[in-house]
Parts: sequence; structure tokens; C-alpha cells
Amino acid sequence: MKNNQRKVGAIIVAAGESQRMGGIDKVFAPLGGKPVLSYVLDAFESCPAISQIVVVSRKNLERCRKLIVEKGLSKPIEVCAGGRRRQDSVAAGLKLLNCDWVVIHDGARPLVTRDLIERGLEAAKETGAAVAAIPVTDTIKVANDDGIVLQTPPRQNLWAVQTPQVFRYGLIAEAYKKANSEVSDDASLVEQLGYKVKLYMGAHDNIKITTSHDLLIAETWQKDGK
Repeated sequence: MKNNQRKVGAIIVAAGESQRMGGIDKVFAPLGGKPVLSYVLDAFESCPAISQIVVVSRKNLERCRKLIVEKGLSKPIEVCAGGRRRQDSVAAGLKLLNCDWVVIHDGARPLVTRDLIERGLEAAKETGAAVAAIPVTDTIKVANDDGIVLQTPPRQNLWAVQTPQVFRYGLIAEAYKKANSEVSDDASLVEQLGYKVKLYMGAHDNIKITTSHDLLIAETWQKDGK
């Protein structure tokens, strides 16, 4: 997908509560000497298809702006306030974009790459919506509130969803306009409208930072990738 054919905007969601990080905002946690968010910004800056970036934060808007200025990034980047829920934050970011396609990514997934973003844009051409995911390798059990197993779904049909998630702008805007329930990812809202979502191969090192242990894992992956 060439940038002169379609305008592509990106929303980096950096508005989480970081409840399991001991009071440290996970997107500013140090990873290899740089904040986690710095790696995400670098990946989207390096992707020629991306023409506009919005970073959504809740408590650290000025800190986000300061990081962006310090990095001297060349692409237009705005910072806006998010909401209580993830979907509120994405909805706020969508209002600031003027584009044909949207790439939504968690600010706490620092090892995203230009390749992962570009493959998502290519995959989204098929249905208008594409999500990075990796096949589940563990056996999954579905249980009730008492911990009693209800079923064991076939493992070959199970995928662990990641970000980036890529959508035609009109499609994701419609999904958010009609949203009437809380969801854990953007694709779920699109699915609720009956649209098809394409899965494309994510990356095992594209982990989300939720605890200090995740930082250690990410640092190992980051060093191995050098």
C-alpha cells in the first residue's frame, strides 16, 4: 500500500493504568536505556506508509509531548487525552485523524517493527480489517466461575491477538459510533457489526509490557534482535 494512494494514520494507545507496574507508567518504563514508548514511536516513524500519528495518554500528556520533541520526529504527531476504557481512548484518537486507513497499536508493545505494520496494511486490503496474532501453543480450557472445565476448544483454531490492528477508517469509525459494550480490542467492535476480520501472523517477541518481568523478557528479545 503506497502512501500516495491511501493516507494512513496511526493511533498509539498509551493510556493504560499500569496497575501491575508498581506505580510506574509502563510506557515510560526503561528498556535498554530508553522509554518503552520510544521504541514504538521509532517503528511508526520508520514506516513510509504512515502519514500521521496520534498518541493517546491519560496522566502523562506533557511527558509524551516532551519525549516527542526530544526525539525530533519528522512526522506530524499529536498527543491527546484518553478515557477510562481503552475504547474511549481509541475513540478520542480517531477524532484527530484525517486518513483512509488506521493502524491502532498498544504503546506498551515496544518491539513492533516496520515489517509488522506494513504486513498489517497489506492484509487489511482483503476485508478492510486485519489483526496481528500468533497461534496458541498451550491447550486452552473454558471454565465457569467455580473453576470447573466446560470445554476444551481445538487448539488449531485458537490465536492470541496482538496489535497492530488495521482498519479502513470508515469501518472502525462506524464500529465505535455503534459500540454498546466494553471490549478488550478494537477488532471485537468490528466483528459485532458482522464484518470479517483477517488475522495475519504477528511476532512472538511482540509482547505487551504489563509487569516488570515483561520488561526483562522484552530486553532479552531486544538485545537478541540487534
